[in-house]
Amino acid sequence: MECILQTAQRICKPADATQFAQLTTSAAAKLRRLTRICAGLACLLAGFSVSAENPQNLPRSCRGTIYLSFDTGSQSQAEFIADTLRRHHIRATFFLANEKTVRGDYSLDMSWAPFWKSLQREGHAFGTHTFDHVYVIKDLPDGRIAVRPQFGAQGGQVLQWTPQQYCAELKRVDERFQQLTGQALDPFWRAPGGRLTPNLLKAGQACGYQHVGWAPAGFSGDELSAAQASNPELLRRMLSRLRGGDIVMAHLGIWSRNPPWAPENLEPLISGLQQKGYCFATLRDHPSYR
Repeated sequence: MECILQTAQRICKPADATQFAQLTTSAAAKLRRLTRICAGLACLLAGFSVSAENPQNLPRSCRGTIYLSFDTGSQSQAEFIADTLRRHHIRATFFLANEKTVRGDYSLDMSWAPFWKSLQREGHAFGTHTFDHVYVIKDLPDGRIAVRPQFGAQGGQVLQWTPQQYCAELKRVDERFQQLTGQALDPFWRAPGGRLTPNLLKAGQACGYQHVGWAPAGFSGDELSAAQASNPELLRRMLSRLRGGDIVMAHLGIWSRNPPWAPENLEPLISGLQQKGYCFATLRDHPSYR
């Protein structure tokens, strides 16, 4: 990289006044434009050299790796979370369902395509959270599964699905994500609420998805009311308990929590873990999900 930078600087060395005087007005204007372009290229290469060497400004050897993951929700904190991860050069894993958002639309509508595309280009990982945010109730004796979608045409109804129907529900997210971004999901899924049954787990495995929960220490608590657990208390718990290899779970917005979790806790959580020597990665790099 240093060699490329030096070469760019040599090529882009500005012409002096005598050289400009010998050129036609048109040629001189073109040379000035080229000089400005080359100066910008040299700066870009210099910045890339630094970020590529140590993109997260972390210690050379990490004490351990933490895996941040976010489920869709009201999406009220989606842009804030994306900006925070971007600022810290951190990649996370997102589990997607088609949930109603504070904009009045749904999180997998085409209106959200620019958001998901930007995260996809930045190297984040993505899993399915069931399209209609479908909660499992129980396994049935005949091998079917009792479920209750939160959204969609059958929202709020108790349904009896075969494993194949549940698999199709998982794949609906993959199909929509490809429509939104042109890319397929990673082979991960997370059951809404994190609740599993034996038949549900088998259904996910049969159609190629590995279920991903979270570590007890990685529960952000953003689903709890502030009266149950304040943001400072939740932050203290996580910073004191998280260890290398742990998966953290939070949401891109929870309707009921006030004040919301992310604006007060995400940045200090990241900074606090970095100060302890931890690095961050997507679940693509987790030993259990590679």
